[in-house]
Amino acid sequence: MNTADLGLPVDVPSTALFTDQYEFTMLQAALKAGTAERRSVFEVFTRRLPEGRRYGVVAGTGRVLDAVENFRFDAGVLGFLREQHIVDEPTLQWLSRYRFSGDIWGYPEGEVYFPGSPIIRVEGTFAECVLLETVILSILNHDSAIAAAASRMSAAAGGRRLIEMGARRTHELSAVAAARAAYVGGFDSTSDLAAGFRYAIPTVGTSAHAFTLLHDSERGAFQAQVDSLGRGTTLLVDTYDVAEAVRTAVDIAGPELGAVRIDSGDLLLVAHRVRQQLDELGAVDTKIVVTSDLDEYAIASLAAAPVDAYGVGTQLVTGSGHPTCSMVYKLVARARSTDPGAPLEPVAKKSLGGKMSVGGRKWAARRLDAEGIAEAEVVGVGEVPAELAERQLLVELVKGGDVVAREPLDAARARHTAAREGLPMSAIQLSRGEAVIPTEYV
Repeated sequence: MNTADLGLPVDVPSTALFTDQYEFTMLQAALKAGTAERRSVFEVFTRRLPEGRRYGVVAGTGRVLDAVENFRFDAGVLGFLREQHIVDEPTLQWLSRYRFSGDIWGYPEGEVYFPGSPIIRVEGTFAECVLLETVILSILNHDSAIAAAASRMSAAAGGRRLIEMGARRTHELSAVAAARAAYVGGFDSTSDLAAGFRYAIPTVGTSAHAFTLLHDSERGAFQAQVDSLGRGTTLLVDTYDVAEAVRTAVDIAGPELGAVRIDSGDLLLVAHRVRQQLDELGAVDTKIVVTSDLDEYAIASLAAAPVDAYGVGTQLVTGSGHPTCSMVYKLVARARSTDPGAPLEPVAKKSLGGKMSVGGRKWAARRLDAEGIAEAEVVGVGEVPAELAERQLLVELVKGGDVVAREPLDAARARHTAAREGLPMSAIQLSRGEAVIPTEYV
């Protein structure tokens, strides 16, 4: 399904102005110089992973495809560019006809990546490709950061359910994208209804402390909630006294009580006490959900606790300390002339300070060991070695301007689970370290 066609409130009329002004500066100058139509190849990659991370997660690819399709210069957008004197009239005329007509290849959403991985490759004329830089990086840097944090939390949770609850901790539109990325990374549901509506992510939610405080007694609040939502609801038990609240909850809902939520205190200690109390009261099937500023380390510390689900907000939607992936969008090859048949020539920035780039239109493959576990990310230019031909990572996403690889979000989620399982076991360790496999250039 093309979500851009839904006409949802979280959409915008065009993605064309999700662009830094210098893209238009370069476009205008290239049009005047006669170089704008040179065939070009841009690649998205990162030179390093965030400190301590062992792998990255590709997320946002589906949103990139929507953004490219919706990159249009309508009358309002053109009027703004004209009034603000951003570009000259010939450039405005060119923009009025803009439709991306090139090809895009990339790692499929949910796949893992490493330093130097050509995560996205955009091919077309310089003019049509250069304009997409900012919007592509904006989406991929944000979504991949959230997905990486979600993946680490998912690994730490060890199969226990994860609820994304970060909508109140980020921009309202970022919250929708964050819920989507978290789902790709292994979360099971979200509290954000816009994300549920737009992407069909399962949604959950019961009540906050305000609901308990509204009523004259905790018993009255619990009774009202059970009367409305049924015995399978989740009751928040830490507004006043946890032990008394658990007794009241089971007294009202009986052993069919769905779950209790704990949002404060020593979660490890309180979870053990609540589990013992629930079992003694006969509510052996009642689940325990914990929230309260969790991250992957807090989740891991609760591995021995009788917890059934975690609700995560702030740390998830801010990338658990790494809100961006430092991805860049660089020109790696271009034709010497505007002749469609002119061969591509590798180009690369020469720079000190860790900003070196490798030129050339690249392929990528993952080499496996005898047990089928990844041992290296191999990146090269030219012919792919025969032994790696079946292990190539890039897939065609856009062909001749048409999206050819849109897929359900569950496919990306399943792909990530498989990709992470194909890495060495040290990939999911929370201790600091380098990328779990090296990147080799051939």
